[in-house]
Amino acid sequence: MKKIALYALVGGAALVLGLGTAWMRQGQQQSLIAEANAATLPAQAGAAGLWQSGFNDLQGKPQAFAQWRGKPLVVNFWATWCAPCREEMPEFVATQKKLGDKVRFVGLAIDNPADVQKFVKEFGINFPVLVGEQAALELMRAEGNKVGALPFTAIYDSKGKRVAAHAGRLDQAKLDAYLKPLL
Repeated sequence: MKKIALYALVGGAALVLGLGTAWMRQGQQQSLIAEANAATLPAQAGAAGLWQSGFNDLQGKPQAFAQWRGKPLVVNFWATWCAPCREEMPEFVATQKKLGDKVRFVGLAIDNPADVQKFVKEFGINFPVLVGEQAALELMRAEGNKVGALPFTAIYDSKGKRVAAHAGRLDQAKLDAYLKPLL
């Protein structure tokens, strides 16, 4: 009986320690995300990198970001396994549909093409989706996501200047606020 009580005590302590660590990390991550969102963004620090880069689409064809210059652009870095990515995607699809050719959304999935293809079908994504791995992560960091959190959204004006960067889930109200001055 003493052995069972000891195991229960050790297990309970481990659970409390694990939950405490997760809570602290959550707080630290939220703090870092808030810092990344609140920090003044260097206007062109990552912009040249974006406009000079490209990734394969779901058919394996290379697509350059430069083709989307000239209209406001929303670049969303995401993954199929990312819960907040799954939550915000329907809002991006609806906003792209509502705004039509006034703005262009491009998704950059940090994932494998087969899973991305299923995700695109499941969510009815109505904008270009590109697939990247390490190079996409590096571009994401260059575009302002120093924490490496997903999802991450960078927004550019029609001249190609990054005007906003948002780490974490981007809700509809904030997305609309970012886009309104660009339309």
